[in-house]
Amino acid sequence: MTKSYPAIFLVDDDDVFRMVIGGELKRLGFVVAGAGSGAEAIQRVPELEPDVVLLDLQLPDVSGLDVLKAIRERCPSTEVIMLTGHGSIDTAIESIRIGAFDYVVKPCPLAELEMRIHRAIERQALRRRTNLLERALTPADPGGSFVGESLEFKGLLALIDRVAPTDSTVLITGETGCGKEMIAKLLHARSPRRARPFVVVECAALQESLLQSELFGHERGAFTGADRAKPGLFEVAHGGTIFLDEIGEVSLATQVKLLRVLDTSTFRHVGGTSEIRVDARVLAATNRKLSAMVVQGLFREDLYYRLRTITLDVPPLRARPGDVELLAMHFARTFNERFGSHKRIGPEALGALQRHDWPGNVRELLHAVEAAVIVCDGEEIQPHHLPGGLGTAPAGRSAGSSTTGPLPTLAELERSHIETALRTMNGHRGNAARVLGISERNLYRKLREYNLLG
Repeated sequence: MTKSYPAIFLVDDDDVFRMVIGGELKRLGFVVAGAGSGAEAIQRVPELEPDVVLLDLQLPDVSGLDVLKAIRERCPSTEVIMLTGHGSIDTAIESIRIGAFDYVVKPCPLAELEMRIHRAIERQALRRRTNLLERALTPADPGGSFVGESLEFKGLLALIDRVAPTDSTVLITGETGCGKEMIAKLLHARSPRRARPFVVVECAALQESLLQSELFGHERGAFTGADRAKPGLFEVAHGGTIFLDEIGEVSLATQVKLLRVLDTSTFRHVGGTSEIRVDARVLAATNRKLSAMVVQGLFREDLYYRLRTITLDVPPLRARPGDVELLAMHFARTFNERFGSHKRIGPEALGALQRHDWPGNVRELLHAVEAAVIVCDGEEIQPHHLPGGLGTAPAGRSAGSSTTGPLPTLAELERSHIETALRTMNGHRGNAARVLGISERNLYRKLREYNLLG
């Protein structure tokens, strides 16, 4: 049986009914096969793997309920719609408890039967997408990506191993690009929730109204364009972990709702009145000083203390300079495997990497090595293969010396880093956003902020 169109398996002992209904369903575009007995249906279902079975409740040899149980056992992804007479409604309802999708009373209009088949196929597709989503949201243990020998880094890993098996809320702090999301993934992968979803919420990339809708879901008609109810990401993360990245960008209004979820494990859909209970571990990350934001009235003090039950402070790369060489060699091996190359970092290029301050931290180093592996046309990466002038010491500074001029502001460093990413990616904003580890929309906002949209 071809699977190009939805496949229907019609099981009914009435030959005329099978012929008439089967013909009409074929005319509607379905692929239809039939069986006249329960035994035949049980035998053929694993071979046909239909999308939907239309199953008569009253069969001459085997009870329709027994056939239903066999189908659920042998083809759990197949949806079953029971066909029943007026006198068997109670049994049809019992079939739904066993696992049938729906039932229809014979004789029923063809339009109603078609509608119920389409609903069954939609639910089947939704279940498949959900399974795929959960697999995609459950990352493998990324421990092999954590490279470093410095005392600060080893201390962080030891703390992660102690915290991961708990359900405690964790606040991960550190500069942009230092690997906060990777740490969140490691916490999840080494927790009892590892088989359940890991949901990332980029708080800075969403408008306020969209953020609340994404986090908490909404009811139909809650706002313009809400033509159907939608579950929130807290519901998607049920049983697993939700990671709130850039939590410092969240408005005070949303902070109130987040505090309620953390305190009670309940929330309401936007536009809804029913309480929804979830079981999700909350991890949050920020590159901002939340304590200072509390003093300024920009972040709720109660939420701050609730989030920082445990705090993991990720050291910047410049605080562990001995790890630069280890990381660079690790990244070079990774990209050699990906691109099928055999390039190595030469001593002069390695010296240039070690002299750099890495305002973009590990992420900046990662993409510097990636760019060098790509543009290097020989076996050894030289300083001129490094992007953004990394091959030479910064102005006013020699190798091993301290900066003699005034330190640039964080905004100046961020602007410079964005410009470097755009140059490296030949002006392609999507690729530059990927390199920077932010959404394209967030990049556009920063380009506008720094007058770089020309």
